Amino acid sequence: MYCEKCGSQIPDDAIFCPKCGFKLKSESGNSNGSSELAVNADSRPLVAAADAQVLKCPSCGAPLKPALGEMIITCEYCGASITLNTDGWRNIQKHTMLPLSYATEDSVLTLIKGYLDRGLLRRHLEEESKNEGISLAFIPYWIVPVSARTQFTYVSAAAEAGSLAGTALLMGLMGGAMGGRGGRGLGMGVGMLDGMMVGGMVMGGGMGGRGNVRAGNLDQSYNFPVVAVKGLLMYQPRDYTFDLQARVLFDVSKIPKGINVLNGDVSEDAAKYQAKTYVDQLQNEKVHQQYHMVQKITTVDDVADPELLHVPVWFAKFSHKGKEISLILDGSNGKIINSVGLS
Repeated sequence: MYCEKCGSQIPDDAIFCPKCGFKLKSESGNSNGSSELAVNADSRPLVAAADAQVLKCPSCGAPLKPALGEMIITCEYCGASITLNTDGWRNIQKHTMLPLSYATEDSVLTLIKGYLDRGLLRRHLEEESKNEGISLAFIPYWIVPVSARTQFTYVSAAAEAGSLAGTALLMGLMGGAMGGRGGRGLGMGVGMLDGMMVGGMVMGGGMGGRGNVRAGNLDQSYNFPVVAVKGLLMYQPRDYTFDLQARVLFDVSKIPKGINVLNGDVSEDAAKYQAKTYVDQLQNEKVHQQYHMVQKITTVDDVADPELLHVPVWFAKFSHKGKEISLILDGSNGKIINSVGLS
């Protein structure tokens, strides 16, 4: 069948379109007369109890044996995936992957040379660095949809400048007028009066004055990637977005033999919490980059159920003058996801 929104060809039993993420409608409708298929975490049937040590793939029936701590398992035979929730193992209904475009070490090393010597990082490091190893694996990421609405107040710099300039001009005029009357006794009184008036103006309408406080909001939507392997948290993307338009339904047959497809140990709920935390930080940074005198900031998030995305990721390590450098590259588009050791 085809997606009602973007027209892409999709499996007949798909619930979400893997191209645009649109929730599909059932052919016959549900029991209450609505044509929209109700989908939530509770509607997924249990595959096995939470403490099960041997599972059966819900798609092909192959045996699955979760290692200690694993919460995401991908069947090596058919590619179906299941995840551990509080009440047991359930199937993952939306599982996609990015195609592998850079499949050889030579192609990746060519990319890295460009980044280190003359490209994004603008450093002449490659010819002075020793290659300590390069490897490829398909890494699971939870792609968490987050809609963030940030409200904040800030002091208008333009208003402050105008207020201070007006205060200075007014005091100059007043000082000249009052000083022209002469008399030592009056002069002392004017000095005290000037000080009181300047203080009152600055406190009431100058720096930080209520009249110059403005309100603003920043509304952003994210498909935030959370790495689903705790041991790779140091490589967690901060402000990197995968090319979700290029993703396809997960198909284990499209992954070359010998390339590891990692399972995960980060649950859906943990991923949603982490995505919210990262998005709040990003919203905060974006507001402070645009406004330099932010007084109050509050973010409200709407976090939806995530999908599981397997990404071909290249890990490359170099040593340079006793310092280790790690680059993490997206094997689908060749861009740098993250780096460690570069400062």
